[in-house]
Amino acid sequence: MNASDTKIENSISIDYQNIYYPPGGILIWILILLELLTFGIALTVLVIQSKNEPDLFHTMSDKLNTLFGSMNTIVLLTSGFFMAKSVHFFKDKNYVSTKKFLIWTVLLGLVFVGIKSIEYTHKINEGITLGSNTFMNYYWLLTGFHMIHVLVGLVILSLMYHSISQKPEQTDVLDFEASASFWHLCDLIWLLLFPILYLIF
Repeated sequence: MNASDTKIENSISIDYQNIYYPPGGILIWILILLELLTFGIALTVLVIQSKNEPDLFHTMSDKLNTLFGSMNTIVLLTSGFFMAKSVHFFKDKNYVSTKKFLIWTVLLGLVFVGIKSIEYTHKINEGITLGSNTFMNYYWLLTGFHMIHVLVGLVILSLMYHSISQKPEQTDVLDFEASASFWHLCDLIWLLLFPILYLIF
């Protein structure tokens, strides 16, 4: 095989990677699509069911703390930006900046958990729990499922930080991109939940 053939083969290989292996690999994106489909179906059913109890949904939505929800939206979007910066620096092999922005991502993730925990505590103290009514059932299940995603994401990012701190050259960029994609999924899910639960009704 001559140099020209090798160049063509490499070009084909690169194109194949670009088409069939998006950032993080195809498997993580299949997971992302399935998760978005799941939340999308649940939110669609929520909206449809709200037509049967419009007054209840309006009253209960007003009881949600829009300030907390807005703060958490800003927190997650900022963490997503820091995550993207971390991936950028990792690809440039600037591991100091990679870890710095990864730490900020994790810290903001913890801030989200803290704010949401305060909101949950307020709701419990008000006697508004799972089983209180239809709207709150959706609220607790959807935001609780999202919270699980955030906690799993924080564990994944913490493991990536440990890997980069110990053996940065041996950390696979595909694994890091997959971790970032999962974290961005948490951002996207919240951007679906916040307006529908807190604002629309």
